[in-house]
Amino acid sequence: MTTLPQAAWQDRPGMDKLLDALGGGEGETRWVGGCVRDTLLGLEVSDVDLATRLRPDEVIRRLEAARIKAVPTGLAHGTVTGVVGGAPVEITTLRRDVATDGRRATIAFTDDWREDAARRDFTINALSADPASGEIFDYFEGLADLEARRVRFIGDPLARIAEDHLRILRFFRFHARFGRDAPDTAGLAACAARANDLMALSRERIADELLKLLALPDPAPTVALMVEQGIFRPVLPEIAEADRLLALVAAEQKAGIAADPLRRLAALLPVDADAAAGLAGRLRLSKRQTRRLVSAARPGLDSPERLAYWLGSAEAIDRILLHGTAEPGLAGLQQWQKPRLPVGGGDLVARGLKAGPLVAATLQAIEREWVESGFPKEVDALVGRHVAQALRSSQ
Repeated sequence: MTTLPQAAWQDRPGMDKLLDALGGGEGETRWVGGCVRDTLLGLEVSDVDLATRLRPDEVIRRLEAARIKAVPTGLAHGTVTGVVGGAPVEITTLRRDVATDGRRATIAFTDDWREDAARRDFTINALSADPASGEIFDYFEGLADLEARRVRFIGDPLARIAEDHLRILRFFRFHARFGRDAPDTAGLAACAARANDLMALSRERIADELLKLLALPDPAPTVALMVEQGIFRPVLPEIAEADRLLALVAAEQKAGIAADPLRRLAALLPVDADAAAGLAGRLRLSKRQTRRLVSAARPGLDSPERLAYWLGSAEAIDRILLHGTAEPGLAGLQQWQKPRLPVGGGDLVARGLKAGPLVAATLQAIEREWVESGFPKEVDALVGRHVAQALRSSQ
């Protein structure tokens, strides 16, 4: 019998109380999914999920009786969130699919653990564990796939993709994170054959999954495979090669810069601000994300500090890594504090300028020269020169 190793997340405050309330010692509730998978791999666990035979209303009743906060986060899909020790634990009633259309599923509740596991995407995500004994239940050879670091669909890959088209992108993300060597042949062939199915998904879901992929330590080989297989062509035709992404990942590692999915997305696009803006709009990115993606497409370079002053540290690092070189000390720019111009409009008025547009224009000219000069602390001579010039021009 394979058992789940002991891990810190199992001993979170209130976890025992939660399991007692949900019959964890009587086989009613199990650990499931990522927390089981990642514990077996020795990885840190952030999200804890439970599967249970109990119906959602019974879950809520039991949690409330145990004085545990219960949040009905997804009752239509059988999910209740219990809050213990200030952290959420998702509790989902065992389910089976009644109907699917590639975007959403109509479900019915079940008491069958295998039936619930069968509706999951990959074998390594279908593992569950008994909280009392630690026994791991493996219905689809997920343990063998985990040991081989192989991402494999449960059953027929085409059927799994037909149920949820997002599984195409998830296949590649999970391979980039957990896979070793070449991806599963049948899974890869199914994803390539059904790439057009991605067109039925909302662009928000595509963006979310793509950014998760790009946030991984080194997604470049997997992204290159996706380009080769034509995965992006139906929905993101701008992504036609991964060479710049490969170079960017190397530059990030050389400079000691943390991975950033938006920067990496910029590396997959043509060096064209309009193209970046267009893709950001289609993916429904936020205004902040769009601004950064567009900025990254503009190759204008300057000293790191001057770029950071005008653009902010994140955008400055983007431009340097994407269009310049990973200079020594670039990582320090992540904590760089923007200096404050040691003069204001009131100072210029005190020196004789009339409040209004002339003061604003003079202050801007002073700021530009101050930045170009490397942010000197002593600015009296600089300010005096610009004020004198402004006074002359106003006469």
